[in-house]
Amino acid sequence: MNKIKDIARPGDPLPILSGHVSNGRFERVLRAGHFAVTTEIAPPDSSDPREVLIRARLFDGYVDAINATDGSGAHCHMSSLAVCAILTRVGYSPIIQISCRDRNRIAIQGDILGAAALGVCNVLSLTGDDVSAGDHPSAKPVFDLDSVSLLGTIKIMRDEARFLSGRPLDSAPNLFLGSTINPFVPPVRNRVDQLAKKIKAGAQYIQSQYCFDLDLLKPFMKRAVDEGLTNDCFILIGVGILASARTARWLRENVPGVHIPDDIIDRLEASKDQKTEARKISVELMQKIKEIEGVSGIHVMAYKQEKHVAEVVKQSGILAGRQPWAPQRTEVEIKE
Repeated sequence: MNKIKDIARPGDPLPILSGHVSNGRFERVLRAGHFAVTTEIAPPDSSDPREVLIRARLFDGYVDAINATDGSGAHCHMSSLAVCAILTRVGYSPIIQISCRDRNRIAIQGDILGAAALGVCNVLSLTGDDVSAGDHPSAKPVFDLDSVSLLGTIKIMRDEARFLSGRPLDSAPNLFLGSTINPFVPPVRNRVDQLAKKIKAGAQYIQSQYCFDLDLLKPFMKRAVDEGLTNDCFILIGVGILASARTARWLRENVPGVHIPDDIIDRLEASKDQKTEARKISVELMQKIKEIEGVSGIHVMAYKQEKHVAEVVKQSGILAGRQPWAPQRTEVEIKE
């Protein structure tokens, strides 16, 4: 198995320094003070690894890490662990998402060790959507842990080299721990308290839900900064690439916690080319979010709009001339 240091290339971020918990490139980018960009890949309904690599290639040179979703929306796809293994093998920096919905603490701890053994350096803890949201509503939900207790579990495994049962580990998983937050569900004060709780449990980076309203984000970030939370955790704000006003309305009405202001929808409806206008909105949001104190990066969510991620990142200028790692084309021999 290749180690990260074996596949690193010129132009990579600074080397691993004191305070790093993993040898991953994503953590190095953040700790070096760079404004990071992450995105996510929708795992295929397939067993073909080429489909994963074809999707990942869309982001080459524009993102620092790629989330592999774990049964998002309670729908079954290729496992996050498998997607991360495929991406790691090539040299990408994947983030394994672990949802508490489908597995108990025994299975989860096994997956954590397996991911670390395969070279995965980043993990994102999620409670998970209820099974009623997906196409297997008769499935039995587990929820043995939630996102906070999952963070604590991984932290114990990493820092104390033991399972939750107390049994010692022969080799601890060196993982960069993350979770999510939705700053846009009122009251905002409760969301900052939740952020503090997740940081106390072990979160070192946070990715937020879609942000389309800066007036809601700013007070959240101000309080997070005032309370010193951004000293202990990197916060990446979620920006979505919409397809149309209709898509925006559907998200607002059907996805809990998604807030899209009327002026965004009105702007899309007034445009002759809604897809182009939606990308302009994403670019503008990224530029403005980068200027907010305490924000360490952007998490781009582009469901069925993945081909536009590179475009909006480039146009926004948020990388400030920095080019994230990408595999040499000769390393990814994919027949499309």
